[in-house]
Amino acid sequence: MTSPRILIFDSGLGGLTVYGPVAALRPDAELIYVADDAFFPYGALEEEALVARVVALMGDLIARFRPCLVVVACNTASTLVLAPLREAYRAPFVGTVPAIKPAALASRSKRISVLATPGTVARDYTRGLIHEFAGDCEVTLVGARRLASLAEAALRGEAVANKDIAEEIAPAFTERAGRRTDQIVLACTHFPLLRERLTALAPWPVEWVDPAPAIARRVDALLGPTTGAAASRPALAIFTSGAPVSPALRGALLERGLTVSS
Repeated sequence: MTSPRILIFDSGLGGLTVYGPVAALRPDAELIYVADDAFFPYGALEEEALVARVVALMGDLIARFRPCLVVVACNTASTLVLAPLREAYRAPFVGTVPAIKPAALASRSKRISVLATPGTVARDYTRGLIHEFAGDCEVTLVGARRLASLAEAALRGEAVANKDIAEEIAPAFTERAGRRTDQIVLACTHFPLLRERLTALAPWPVEWVDPAPAIARRVDALLGPTTGAAASRPALAIFTSGAPVSPALRGALLERGLTVSS
């Protein structure tokens, strides 16, 4: 049987946190990971420019690879471009949205934080999720301006200081009337790349809520039963900038089973 082909798309390396669970659930699938690093970070783009960029690039990628399913592994892009993508192309799209509902359900203190990029924090979509699913919680929205870039730098083998990470996450930890934040939604796929350091730098223990496992389950459900065979081709990583890939990043990709496209 032919391996199903899945395209996983992000502005940079954050989508690797989604790629991992998808690869684990669907070893039969041919996976193509595309990092639009030529335009990273997406949060720096105006909304119209971001939509135009992603819709046009996706058309090229779909024509080139003909995936049976596309995962938009980026919260910033998903909050804006899923509807235009679904209108423009027939391929099914799975988006990434802040995991506010499970965080609110799991919270005992009813104090949760949404750690995101400034763009995701500003979206009406995010506030709509809070209104719909976290009405019984006090929710702190934190727009971390540098955390995605710090995660990228760390995976590329660059030195990233603990104090810089700690400054980015500090506003997500709130306490009032004896109740502390106990759930922090990682509403940017880059942030789980720093999971171990986030845990080590947290002023008290919290649950870091990552939507990637749920995304992988959704992909699995849409694809249907596995073929039972290994993927017909190795997983491929593509960077739109065409810039050289550092040895550290190349090694990190190989550990995940990804070969960099030349």
